[in-house]
Amino acid sequence: MNIPVKNLPDDKGDNKCQARFARGWHCLGLSRDYGEEPVSLDYFGSKLVAYRGADWQVHILDAYCPHMGADLSEGEVVEGQLVCPFHHWEWGTDGKCSHIPYAKNIPAKAEIKSWPTLEKNGLLYIWHDPEGNQPIAEQEIPEQAEYYDDEWSDWYMEKIRIHNNNRELIDNMADVGHFGPVHDAQALTFKNIVHKHTFTQVMEGDPEIMENADSMLSRATYFGPAVMTTEMQIQLTGGFLLESRLLVSHVPVSENCFDLRFGLLFKRLDGVSRDLTDYIMMKHAKSTTQGFMDDVHIWHNKIRIDHPILCDGDGPIHILRKWHQQFYVDVADVPTSWDEEKEYVVNIHKQVKPQS
Repeated sequence: MNIPVKNLPDDKGDNKCQARFARGWHCLGLSRDYGEEPVSLDYFGSKLVAYRGADWQVHILDAYCPHMGADLSEGEVVEGQLVCPFHHWEWGTDGKCSHIPYAKNIPAKAEIKSWPTLEKNGLLYIWHDPEGNQPIAEQEIPEQAEYYDDEWSDWYMEKIRIHNNNRELIDNMADVGHFGPVHDAQALTFKNIVHKHTFTQVMEGDPEIMENADSMLSRATYFGPAVMTTEMQIQLTGGFLLESRLLVSHVPVSENCFDLRFGLLFKRLDGVSRDLTDYIMMKHAKSTTQGFMDDVHIWHNKIRIDHPILCDGDGPIHILRKWHQQFYVDVADVPTSWDEEKEYVVNIHKQVKPQS
């Protein structure tokens, strides 16, 4: 889904973005969307190609052939080998050239970068590290049990391209002040928990905008710089409890552009017909989608402020940004201060809507 842009940010003043992309796992959407046909991906300021090899695992390589520069995503997969459309050089899933149809010897330097991937929870993830290190074991995305449970739905998934730096999305984890004005969802309690590579938001809300909803509880956690999952419970009028799991993930296209993916899993309602359950689920999905679209409009028309003037009702935005910065430095330079779990509770002030 592409949203029209009125004013793209420029590079003046505070609106300057770092030229380095974050170290960590990034979600590339539903795993089932990737097959033997090469898929072109424009991420991390590069062009990549994803496809399933003979082992039926998704593999991702840099897309441009180092021979004469052809786009490998325009090629085909033959017996697990990615074949270049220009001269039919064949590339293995490890990024090494395996065959040249008109040559006896393969050049020693005939190798392309192969990216670490992970298929889990019905999703495909890619690991990015500017230093070229392999994935950090303790930062692997955790298993989401609900995806493997028949009592839960399959993923409802959307993708939106955002023309701004991805930090604007991250700020939402601490920005308690925007829930009322943007989403008509008054926060009743709000806190953040920071520990190592995780950042958690725990909120009790009054979802005024949601039809037939009395209360909302949510616990959202970023596992690394770019993948967030939320456990959400909404008490519906009539005694029904709607449980859902929300995925929010972003992948940078460039320093001022990223793809936002968000997905929903729903727990089926006991004692309610499948048709009615599906209707309620879709209503919730549309409401959640609209919530993101409200954010998107703001993101598309704002500038980057590195040193915001904050008030006592704002959440710990500076702490969040410092935490997120650990993914933009070398591993050896990550502060040990994040090893200690810390909690930040925000004193909520009742938001009063302006008189129209």
